[in-house]
Amino acid sequence: MPKRVVPEERRRRRRPTRSGRVLSETLIVETALRLLREHGSTGLTARRLGLALDCDPSTLYRYFRGMDELTLAIGDALIGQALHGWRPTGQWRADLRAVGLRIHAAYVSHPQAAVLTASRVSGRANELAADEAVLDVLRTAGFPLPETVRVYHAFIDTTLAFAALDAASLALPDAALHADEERWRSTYARLPAATHPRIAEAAPLLATRMVTSAYPTALDMLLESAGNSLAGA
Repeated sequence: MPKRVVPEERRRRRRPTRSGRVLSETLIVETALRLLREHGSTGLTARRLGLALDCDPSTLYRYFRGMDELTLAIGDALIGQALHGWRPTGQWRADLRAVGLRIHAAYVSHPQAAVLTASRVSGRANELAADEAVLDVLRTAGFPLPETVRVYHAFIDTTLAFAALDAASLALPDAALHADEERWRSTYARLPAATHPRIAEAAPLLATRMVTSAYPTALDMLLESAGNSLAGA
């Protein structure tokens, strides 16, 4: 049976931890993000969080029913970071591009957390705000409802898929990441044209582009396609 979560207003009246800090969902999530950055997903445990917050691990369950609920809150916090300061301009393509790039940047700035959360659906406040914003941009631009949902689906999944892919690379040990990047120069660039003519002719460009994210290009292609569908509606 899941543990009962104490309402926020009752948590605030609790005594500080041994180090004098008053716990909150925000403090727990921020500390969890730091632990993920320092130790990876295997380092995020209730015991380690309790040590970092100077509290008994069982105290965390007054705020989250379990570590999975905390994981969802971490993902929602990343989306909140992405939305912070964003305001629609009324130019749908520019607005969606800005939202997409912000979400992608928020995730790849916390690669270990992104790997853990990019595929999850939290239903929490920031996620709902992002979904509402994207749908509103599309509907306000004049997209019919079925096309709005189609573009929204492609936009969100493309953004999160690239965020997860790019974050997974960044979460690799430095030696592995550098080795992967170096293969575009050490392996692909040395293939003979006699056996791999297309790779050989593209090798200099591949060595430059393949070590960067393709997300901005994919996003522009998606938005161009959406614009064409709107023009033909």
